[in-house]
Amino acid sequence: MMEALPNPLEILSLDQLRRRTSMKWRAHPEDVLPLWVAEMDVSLAPAVARAVHEAIDRGDTGYPAGTDYAEALSAFAGRRWQWDGIAVERTAVVPDVMLGVVEVLRLLTDPGDAVVVNSPVYAPFYAFVSHDARRVVEAPLGEDLRIDLDVLEATFRRTRARGGKVAYLLSNPHNPTGAVHTAQELAAVAELARRHGVRVVADEIHAPLVLPGARFTPYLSVPGAEGGFALMSASKGWNLAGLKAALILAGPEAVADLRRMPEEVSHGPSHLGIIAHTAAFAAGEAWLDALLEGLDANRALLARLLAQHLPGVRHTPPQGTYLAWLDCRALGLESGERSEGLAVVSDMGATAQMFLDRSRVALSSGHVFGTGGAGHVRLNFATSQAILTEALTRMGRAARDLP
Repeated sequence: MMEALPNPLEILSLDQLRRRTSMKWRAHPEDVLPLWVAEMDVSLAPAVARAVHEAIDRGDTGYPAGTDYAEALSAFAGRRWQWDGIAVERTAVVPDVMLGVVEVLRLLTDPGDAVVVNSPVYAPFYAFVSHDARRVVEAPLGEDLRIDLDVLEATFRRTRARGGKVAYLLSNPHNPTGAVHTAQELAAVAELARRHGVRVVADEIHAPLVLPGARFTPYLSVPGAEGGFALMSASKGWNLAGLKAALILAGPEAVADLRRMPEEVSHGPSHLGIIAHTAAFAAGEAWLDALLEGLDANRALLARLLAQHLPGVRHTPPQGTYLAWLDCRALGLESGERSEGLAVVSDMGATAQMFLDRSRVALSSGHVFGTGGAGHVRLNFATSQAILTEALTRMGRAARDLP
């Protein structure tokens, strides 16, 4: 029996983390605890580090080739999700998930066409879609922060009635709420999409990060999803955002669309990125299991810390990802009731600004996630328990000191 690996979240000290040069650790001054962007405070999984070091030692830094990445993901999906639906010939390698989303939407829609999203949702959905001359149409989540199928159907019907092609960009698991869609929910989505002539594109970058108590269902595994697309990578599960590589997965009925993908799109991924992602899916599962145990413990700790230090802040513990969606509307900041004297900048709402200014904790501001995001913040709990405890203690003190 293999010996369990140590919790990856408890290995690096704050001083070690502060020596990093990535966005998470360089966007704010050194006294700020950064719990915002989706980077984890972990070292590389040993299997990934070994694969990258070996490539460097070989001088293997040329152009990517082969199908090892898709084969590794296919085998991982079989072991992890008991899904054998990834056919290598129905995949394409792309630089990262969001650039892959753009390329797929270019296959399925034309400039001016609509792309439906479930707000509040990952902010780049808005930026990447609108910058590529498509219209974002919101189908807001329900009060339970899950897909509201009635709202989704009404949005599909209304949007289709305007003419043009319609795509639906699905976040599975959902960012920022951490909801993991069930097989039943996804089958209902697929049925609605077929009925209304909507093409589905599923961003499944957080698929490996489903916590105890929930089960990940690949969108393309449900009945009716044969004409859909999904995008996956090891980026979030193994903290590889700086090693660019992702995969487009096409359903059996979407092969003709995938074949229209320009050949030059496959030139963008990094060879080292493909090596790293392949190693993660092929040999990084034990490390992932240790990470998920640590994240589960942090999820429970976060709930206790919120109850102790920020009892007015509401949150539904996430089923997946390492992101917590905190409803801070009870603080009264976004309404302007208590925000006097706060220097609110254009890209940050008053709540996130208050926590940054008064507690020196950086969070993602909820308003950038679309309708339903105002008065919320997104907190990244993929860090050590010491850092998480210090951050929540500071945040509670700042909230108590509000005028």
